[in-house]
Amino acid sequence: MSDQVSGSITIDAPAAVVFAILAAPRQHSRIDGSGSVGSIISGPERITAKGERFTVRMKLFGVPYVIVNRVVEFEQDRLIAWRHFTANRWRYELTPTPDGGTTVTETFDTSRADPVTDAVVRWAKFPERNREGIVGTLERLKKAAEADATA
Repeated sequence: MSDQVSGSITIDAPAAVVFAILAAPRQHSRIDGSGSVGSIISGPERITAKGERFTVRMKLFGVPYVIVNRVVEFEQDRLIAWRHFTANRWRYELTPTPDGGTTVTETFDTSRADPVTDAVVRWAKFPERNREGIVGTLERLKKAAEADATA
């Protein structure tokens, strides 16, 4: 099984508009396709650098919990990724298209997880679950960014 699960979509909005949504933790529930992301407890209004943290209310299998995320990759309007204690990363790569749009690739990356965490992630079928969530998130991100671009 691969260490990464990815999906891509092309959005009719500039990369700066798309990135503004991804870099604003309080907008993550707006675009979440998994149904697990809730409100932001703490964090910046907008992420501006690697190392920043944000805390999110989550719900998985009907069980609420809180998770702290740390930004581990950041390149304005091009790349943002965060992780929590398991070392799994959520990465968004943005590539401008010739017509002024943006192709976004979202990746759930387990390659840095320790063997025990990796085994639990695979046992709980997170790669398969996250593949479905990625499709939903990308569709919601497209709708949100295209609306923001015309607002």
